[in-house]
Amino acid sequence: MAYVDNTMIIRRDLLAKMAELFNEEKLVSDIDRVPLIMAPRNRAKTDRCCVFKERVIIKEKFIPLLGFELKEDRDELKTLAEYAKEALVREKPIEKILTVVDEACTSCVKNSYIVTNLCKGCVAHPCMMNCPKEAISWNANGQAQINPETCVNCGICMSVCPYHSIIFMPVPCENACPVGAISKNEYGIEHIDEEKCIDCGKCITACPFGSIMENSQIIDVMKSLKSEQETIALVAPALYGQFKYNTENVIGAIKELGFKDVIEVAKGANTTTINEANELLERLENNDPFMTTSCCPAYVSAVKKHIPEMEKYVSHTKSPMYYTAELAKEQYPNAKFVFIGPCIAKRREGMSDPNIDLVMTFEELSGLFTGWNININGDAIELDRSIKDHGRAYAASGGVAQSVLEVKPYVNIKPVIVDGLDKKKINMLKAFAKTGKTSGNFIEVMACEGGCIAGPSSNYDAKTGMKIYQNSLKKFKEN
Repeated sequence: MAYVDNTMIIRRDLLAKMAELFNEEKLVSDIDRVPLIMAPRNRAKTDRCCVFKERVIIKEKFIPLLGFELKEDRDELKTLAEYAKEALVREKPIEKILTVVDEACTSCVKNSYIVTNLCKGCVAHPCMMNCPKEAISWNANGQAQINPETCVNCGICMSVCPYHSIIFMPVPCENACPVGAISKNEYGIEHIDEEKCIDCGKCITACPFGSIMENSQIIDVMKSLKSEQETIALVAPALYGQFKYNTENVIGAIKELGFKDVIEVAKGANTTTINEANELLERLENNDPFMTTSCCPAYVSAVKKHIPEMEKYVSHTKSPMYYTAELAKEQYPNAKFVFIGPCIAKRREGMSDPNIDLVMTFEELSGLFTGWNININGDAIELDRSIKDHGRAYAASGGVAQSVLEVKPYVNIKPVIVDGLDKKKINMLKAFAKTGKTSGNFIEVMACEGGCIAGPSSNYDAKTGMKIYQNSLKKFKEN
């Protein structure tokens, strides 16, 4: 869930600055000076130990924004200008989605249970007496202490302490990952296991140091916009929950960036709904116990990597992005297509879709608006009135089930809404797959709580995004 914090603001400032330099044709000449400007020598306060480390981290955060992986064996003397030159001439973006800024990743301890100074050193010693690994002893001050070498993080000590002096302090990114794809290496730096990662992006929003970044394609998008190549924007339904402006004006601002046309992915969502409804009806007639949705690429990846027994229940229907790109390709056969949404996992889906060339997030779109001085409240573009309302409902959790119910109201659909993936819900889905039993027959799964409007690259958290989304749809219906 994308709550606004300082790490997010820094990332967005970097995106905007990079877009500005690109637009002014100063990317190569001026980018190495940005870390010095953002972290000046005479700065009163730094977020790191010193201004020099802060500059290094700013530099390293620029590298994935330029579209490159931060490899362990990278040349640390390589300048941002050199990376920029390579980005400007590359033919296509790299395939790796996430990267860890190791210089920023240094502050989280391994053991999750910590004894605070609230410990009274009581005679009962319930924490020590109940520890299954004898990991608790007493220090010179008569307070409990936990040995991280023997502690197995079972949490018994916290549950039995009468003073609540033992707290759970997880590693945020590891705790947020629903599939255990991230862990510390021998140097204490987080490492992402590509074999397990589902590209949900929860680690990005969880890390309070901003040390996990996505490898952006924004340079490639800007190159296409500045070229003679026709470039078409395909915008996700979650757009309605991203900006505090009329959606018509936001569409107009996107077109002002240089896109030949802006097509709502809600158009393809209408096709997804019809196909999803027909497939569900067919499966129920064949006495299948249930069917799950296939729109969320992070969920689909989770099934393939972690819940293979669920694959037979996953809908074969393609995502709204897929169907929209097909329609757009018929209209603009020689164009480049850029999907714009709140989702990191869409980058992975975009790489396997022959009609999608690039994927840009709403966060990157905002950076582009700022860097290119686009007035979001400028010219308005009329929205496509041929799109059915249920196509735009896909942005929120429960929207797919709502759409299917609208299209096939006579079918006995019993939705089960899985609103956000975490470790418990992954286990729940494993149980559904193993037993073939659940409380309903249509399982809608969204990796992000609240749905796509609260994706890891959204402009707002779920609650704020939902308010904007509902207000936007209300205005659209009233006009």
